[in-house]
Amino acid sequence: MIGVILGTRPEIIKMSPVIRECERRGIDYFILHTGQHYSYEMDRLFFEELELPDPDYSLDVGSGTHAGQTAKIMTGVEDVLVKESPDVVLVQGDTNTVMAAALAASKLHMKVGHIEAGLRSFNRWMPEEINRVLTDHISDYLFAPTESARDNLLREGIAERKICVTGNTVVDAVYQNLGIAEKKGNVLKELDLEPREYFLVTAHRQENVDNRTRLKEILKGLEGVQREFSLPVVFPVHPRTEKRIKELGIGVDGLNLTKPFGFLEFLQLESQAKLVLTDSGGVQEEACVLGVPCATMRYDTERPETLDVGSNILVGADSQKILEAVRSIESWKSGWKNPYGDGIAGKMIIMVCAAARPPMTARGECT
Repeated sequence: MIGVILGTRPEIIKMSPVIRECERRGIDYFILHTGQHYSYEMDRLFFEELELPDPDYSLDVGSGTHAGQTAKIMTGVEDVLVKESPDVVLVQGDTNTVMAAALAASKLHMKVGHIEAGLRSFNRWMPEEINRVLTDHISDYLFAPTESARDNLLREGIAERKICVTGNTVVDAVYQNLGIAEKKGNVLKELDLEPREYFLVTAHRQENVDNRTRLKEILKGLEGVQREFSLPVVFPVHPRTEKRIKELGIGVDGLNLTKPFGFLEFLQLESQAKLVLTDSGGVQEEACVLGVPCATMRYDTERPETLDVGSNILVGADSQKILEAVRSIESWKSGWKNPYGDGIAGKMIIMVCAAARPPMTARGECT
């Protein structure tokens, strides 16, 4: 039996190919949703939209301090794992859900598989970086999305036999879910947008939105983009970001602030944008896979492959650099090669887990 544990919307998206592969192969599995950022009821729409089965367990832990949230997740996950006794527990990414679930499973002497292992920003101020490192070092199966992620793990002393380069499930998810999105509606038409004639923005990271100076500088840059190019700047506002904008009394002149979209609507918007400006790691990957230029409003990234292929640049929380990135878009390299694989990561991961044996040869090759 495989236990699939997730807790945030990006995890639902990136785990969707893994869940579909379990269904396709008729593998015995269960889904546990911790409800780290949202209630299960709010996330139910994501499962329905992506045509996934409902979770078997829901913890609804909600938000809180890192320690408090982690403790709630560990306690709830442990109860379910004791009841179900899975052969392998799968987690994806770098959230508190990932680290807490991996730690609970490890202490119960259950095998842990970390999807998207080996990503590093090398910035220990980021809580996500702590979660990545700890999860990798207690996992039994490390599913690295790229060779550079594999190299990071080897440099940290992780045994080569535990590591398998699978590609990233984001590729599977984009290909599979874009097809579903196109059948269900046309959000561009609803918003009166033309393909490649608008900019798309996301911002939610703590280091950006909880810092008045950085948030104000980002918004100043976005306002400058709208004034200079006279194209819509579509900004689905994360609840955390909306709260901070109001608390800090920062103006948002000229920006097209909207409610958050469902993933299928957002995927449509992302696939047709002229440029994406974001502080999200997942959006950096998605834009790269979709062939859409991306400017990342951070000073570091755990997705260096996007920088290497030329799909992404770092602009930080700097209004002038944000504006300069948009000005230079026509000179950006186009037609880059997607570095995240060919869309079979989910199949490779389940093949390894279903084998119920050490997943790799001594050279770290998937067998």
